[in-house]
Amino acid sequence: MTARFALVAALGASLLAAPAASADTSLADLRIAPDTASFTLDNGLQVVVIPDHRAPVVTHMVWYKAGAADEAAGESGAAHFLEHLMFKGTDKHPDGFSDTVTALGGQENAFTSQDYTAYFQQIAKEHLGQMMELEADRMANLALEPEEVARELDVVLEERRMRVDNDPSSILGEAFSATLHVNSPYGDPVIGWPDEVNALNRASAFAFYDRFYTPENAVLIVAGDVTPDEVRALAEATYGKLESRVDLKPRVRSQVPEFGSLRTVRYADERVGQPSLRHGWIVPSYATAEPGEAEALDVLAQILGGGSTSRLYDRLVRDGGPASSVGAWYQGNALDPDTFLVYAIPRDGVDFDVVQSAINAAVAEIAESGVTNEELQRAKRSLVAEALFAQDSQQRLARIFGLALTTGGSIEDVQTWPARIGEVTAEQVQAAARAYLSPTTGVTGYLEKKATGKDS
Repeated sequence: MTARFALVAALGASLLAAPAASADTSLADLRIAPDTASFTLDNGLQVVVIPDHRAPVVTHMVWYKAGAADEAAGESGAAHFLEHLMFKGTDKHPDGFSDTVTALGGQENAFTSQDYTAYFQQIAKEHLGQMMELEADRMANLALEPEEVARELDVVLEERRMRVDNDPSSILGEAFSATLHVNSPYGDPVIGWPDEVNALNRASAFAFYDRFYTPENAVLIVAGDVTPDEVRALAEATYGKLESRVDLKPRVRSQVPEFGSLRTVRYADERVGQPSLRHGWIVPSYATAEPGEAEALDVLAQILGGGSTSRLYDRLVRDGGPASSVGAWYQGNALDPDTFLVYAIPRDGVDFDVVQSAINAAVAEIAESGVTNEELQRAKRSLVAEALFAQDSQQRLARIFGLALTTGGSIEDVQTWPARIGEVTAEQVQAAARAYLSPTTGVTGYLEKKATGKDS
């Protein structure tokens, strides 16, 4: 066990073992990655450095403040499509640089979400400057041959068929999200709707690239065996040469209107192995919530469905209850209001209505009677311990900061999150459940087994 991991493990263990009366105090002084440094280049690129000197390895990430929710109307999937095309090359590096990363013993990948797109490499420290040169080159000089664009579009369409069309749960998920996020771009799948993806081309990819891929709309994060001064020198010699080329507009999206009724989505498929249900509500994100509200929703999700000590597990699974599996999660890291979701898999022979009624009762119990101090402190300790354990991974730490910085947060917000979780009160958790988790609002989704030969 490394020295740093031992420290993190000890901190987590001490939190989990702390008596309830002192738990809030034990969280007050904890900070995520306290040695993190940040500066901004003259062209507007924000640079974040997270020192980690355990091994001569670095994680180099570029995050763009642009994702699927920023696409033009009718062009869903453009952000994800461009992510694929970014690996195709520039005039200087016509074959891309994946072979270079592999030859140097590194790893690379990328990912697209509703609010951001990110590219990363993990590699030996001595190659960091080369990674910066390559990534800076494709930030400004992407070159796309029409034939390659057409081939990659086929790849994306096949990816969609494999990930969505061949997965009943994903098919329901798309319909569920579109119904929950009606009028909001969050209702469009990141991979895009099939007909709109099929219509994407070189022009639509470059339109997204030219609009968003510019230094002042990006965040560079380097985690690993480096100092801020080392990263600054390399960044100025590479990214610093790029010019700002876009007049950025505020990221204003249409919002989900308030619905005073419950909506339902059902999908039946012969391929369904286990029927399941989900219920989701639109709730404030960290970027849109009032002070303390998002933290209370995080704690509420943990108390309600965070493992075998949660309310839902106790009411629905334990001692042969109506469900074989349950859970809850809060999607708080988003630029706009997003999702609070509960889900369950009924036991064989148990009707959806029985499981849904039990979920409603567990949620209503919190809204009406609140939570116990033991539940509150256990949830806080679990959430913060998980964040502390994340510090043992360069990539996870870099992702935590990148996600926050591309969705309206700050470095200070990340670092002080444990203390803010520690300040959450039982009254705030109850208020969040009462305000947002009404059983007569939101969307319920049912995934059902379709009998062979019968229509859905």
